[in-house]
Amino acid sequence: QAQPVESGGGLVQNGGSLRLSCATSKTTLDYYAISWLRQVPGKEREGVACISRDGKTYYADSVKGRFTISKDVSKNTVYLEMNNLKSDEPADYYCATQAECRGDYAGVLTWGQGTQVTVSP
Repeated sequence: QAQPVESGGGLVQNGGSLRLSCATSKTTLDYYAISWLRQVPGKEREGVACISRDGKTYYADSVKGRFTISKDVSKNTVYLEMNNLKSDEPADYYCATQAECRGDYAGVLTWGQGTQVTVSP
């Protein structure tokens, strides 16, 4: 499976929106679930959202109603649309492949390099 490559991070105002992209391969999308996780320095990595091979989506309670995970199979890309970003949500956001979506986001097979999201007051 191909290592996912994230992009789209940057600076956004408190309450603003940002869309992250995770480029991968057709094989990866056909056979694996794709998750987004985030990590603040000094804290544990936190699962944010996951999309299964057949397109089912799952979200952490903290982002439900604000974040949307989706995939475009024609572009072999998974997106994370983030709306109403909060001041406590700046972090490094990572795309990862898993055999299936899990509530604990454990069992990651491949990590991307991450993309940084900064939220200004």
